[in-house]
Amino acid sequence: MREPPSDHVSQQRRIPAVHAVLSAYRAAEGALTDSFVTPFIRAELDVYRQSGVLRSSDQILKQTVDRLLRLEQPRLQPVLNGTGVILHTNLGRAPVSTATATAMAAAASATVPLEIDLETGERGKRMDDVTRLLGGLTGAQSALVVNNNAAAILLVLSALTSGREVLVSRGEAVEIGGGVRIPDVLAQSGARMVEVGTTNRTYATDYERAIGPLTAALLKVHPSNFRMSGFVRPATIAELAPLARANNLPLIEDQGSGLLIDPAPYGLTGDRPVSESLRAGADIVTMSGDKLIGGPQAGIILGRADLVERCTRHPFARAMRVDKVTLAGVAETLRHYARGEAVREIPIWRMIAAPVEELRTRGQAILRVLGSDDRWTLTETTATVGGGSVPGATLPSIAIARTGITGADLEQLARSLRTGQPGVYGRIEGDRLLIDLRSVQPEDDPRLIEALSRV
Repeated sequence: MREPPSDHVSQQRRIPAVHAVLSAYRAAEGALTDSFVTPFIRAELDVYRQSGVLRSSDQILKQTVDRLLRLEQPRLQPVLNGTGVILHTNLGRAPVSTATATAMAAAASATVPLEIDLETGERGKRMDDVTRLLGGLTGAQSALVVNNNAAAILLVLSALTSGREVLVSRGEAVEIGGGVRIPDVLAQSGARMVEVGTTNRTYATDYERAIGPLTAALLKVHPSNFRMSGFVRPATIAELAPLARANNLPLIEDQGSGLLIDPAPYGLTGDRPVSESLRAGADIVTMSGDKLIGGPQAGIILGRADLVERCTRHPFARAMRVDKVTLAGVAETLRHYARGEAVREIPIWRMIAAPVEELRTRGQAILRVLGSDDRWTLTETTATVGGGSVPGATLPSIAIARTGITGADLEQLARSLRTGQPGVYGRIEGDRLLIDLRSVQPEDDPRLIEALSRV
């Protein structure tokens, strides 16, 4: 009597032919070329052959066709962030303003005078706009834009300190996100880190005692995504500036998320605008161009003109420089600040500054449209800035809550919202799914109503 085939053999027999999958894809009106699709199908079918997981031929065919059809659509489609984390890194942080998006699209779709002086027609400098804008906003003598803040601090250290020593407080030798650690950044720059002080308390005298013939700079680092409290005392820029001047050393601050306005009126404390760092005596400050600035992803180096120029001339500068699209976006974002309209026009600041009663009014209007479904209710909650900005700070908020379901049903509801059109990302707290309105832009409320009605 013949033995039944093994699971492996049985699975091999279930694998559809390449031409069968291709025919099904064409029947689904797929538009990719045969030369692209055929190798893709072969690779997908090989995965099924090797997986050992039993599936029917129809399942394999459908899943492969679905993957191909998804390739035709942009993966990075707009979704609604109802998590209550305003700068949600996994959701691309926050959107830029309408004016910034328009400026970036215009620069992307046309030739622009990137490095040409409009008056003379001769070669110009690509950083002219951002240098003038940042100079007016912060008092910096010069500026340079690179692709993110990690690149900015690496470039500064490589240009100004390579082969020598950099003094850093033990409490600031931190990991700043994504596995990026200040000691590793210093090592990559060619400098050697010398730790001073203790984890929780560091004084200017600690830096002073460590200064030697190989010292190249004093470095202060924003803790990014955590905050120490209790018996804590960092050395300030104002305390370190005289020491740096007396020893002819640059004082560098990695400010992380960056700030161009005082956040205190909006319930956020502990961080200060970059202009204050420069006035207090920092020679170079690095910061993100997105995060609390609210523009496209970028890193900004600003401060003393001679030090910025040394960074500009370093070979890394060309490897890290941004394109015309990012420069246009950074400049347009800075113009919002120069016009005094940042809180009104830049999405993250609109979210941060929104009064709780405004959020409640929006929530009530959404519930009225949803009508008789009393499983959707309003609840008070707290939101965070996120993105390694203002660690530990929270903002009072209002969320739309779904109650009456638990366990797997609650997870399925969250998944249905995520995978819908538009996708909506909320958060699960206990037996409730929350859609926090502080991180949803008001103009997206109709799309949110559409998504909630559908599920």
